[in-house]
Amino acid sequence: MKILSVNCGSSSLKFQAYEMPEEKVLIQGTFERIGIDGGFYTLKLNGEKIKKEVDLSNHEVAVQILVQELLDHHIVESLDEIKGIGHRTVHGGDKFNSSVLINEEVMEKLQELIPLAPLHNPAGITGIRAFEKMIPNAKAVAVFDTAFHQTMPKENYLYSVPMEWYEKYGVRKYGFHGTSHKYVSQRMNEILGRTDTKLITCHIGSGGSVSAVLNGKCIDTSMGFTPNAGIMMGTRSGDIDYSMIPYVMEKSGMSLQEVDNILNKQSGLYGISKGKSDARDIEDGMAAGDELCNLAQKMYVKRVVEYIAKYYVLLDGCDAIVFTAGLGENSSLTRKQIMDSLHALGVKVDEKENDMRGEEKMVSAPDSSIPCYVIPTDEEVMIARDTYDLIK
Repeated sequence: MKILSVNCGSSSLKFQAYEMPEEKVLIQGTFERIGIDGGFYTLKLNGEKIKKEVDLSNHEVAVQILVQELLDHHIVESLDEIKGIGHRTVHGGDKFNSSVLINEEVMEKLQELIPLAPLHNPAGITGIRAFEKMIPNAKAVAVFDTAFHQTMPKENYLYSVPMEWYEKYGVRKYGFHGTSHKYVSQRMNEILGRTDTKLITCHIGSGGSVSAVLNGKCIDTSMGFTPNAGIMMGTRSGDIDYSMIPYVMEKSGMSLQEVDNILNKQSGLYGISKGKSDARDIEDGMAAGDELCNLAQKMYVKRVVEYIAKYYVLLDGCDAIVFTAGLGENSSLTRKQIMDSLHALGVKVDEKENDMRGEEKMVSAPDSSIPCYVIPTDEEVMIARDTYDLIK
């Protein structure tokens, strides 16, 4: 059965086509600068990479090109061969605790949730409608970033604010990166050969979150009402004292929207280093003796360690710590610094095993009290699995 995994951003569209249940990738690609001058797309198939510059006035145009490429490369001979399309959907609120087949009722709920994800949900809805028009016979599935975290107990997802805020406005912790946390926790259980596990999963990249996973279910996560909560990130501040917001507004004359924009797009590594949001640039700066890059790295590691330690206590122990996503998979330095900072818990790094990028392997020492693993995430295959399971 042929399945498409789709991730629509406000100006991008990423996709992978699978043969399921074998999980064989048939083709993958990315459309960028949709609705912006200088549009282009790249495809990967049979070990070959193809890049084409093209006017991408909207998502529907991107989907039209995608469909034609599937036909031209004989991925399918007819669009009816595509039985399902799984759509990454950032925010499902507390309305969805699992992936669902998309119907008009689901679409209405996604519209209602736009205020909670004003940048992401509209793009997702646009993508769903575009594929619905071009491949009408395929069943559509919404796979929510928030769904995996809906198993959190109330004491972990509620904020200590008036209960009416939750009841009337939906103010609570939702968590994000759920599809990634679900994938790596399932894979970790496969490696351990059991499901009765206590795992701490660290999805650390430009955006980042840490989750506590008990027996395959999330019981707490670092991101909150929005993705700006939790650990320090590439451009996001993570946890802060909210009282600084009115203080800075008064001192600077900036509006609430301007301050919010800075906390989301000009803070984190970028804010501390004065302009470097990419961890690779931070490491280059450290090697060159840049004190602000060193400071940014220390702050980043400290905040990840704080969440791991917190979740160690919450879980009453830990069977494995998992690193994933761009930084978790590729930065041996950051992994080492995090593991070294957990020495009070008996964690020890294996310098030789940790000296690698993007491989699935244990990177802690044999005598480490908690085994630490790198597991490359695969959100696309999780989307394909959920889609296949719902329509097979």
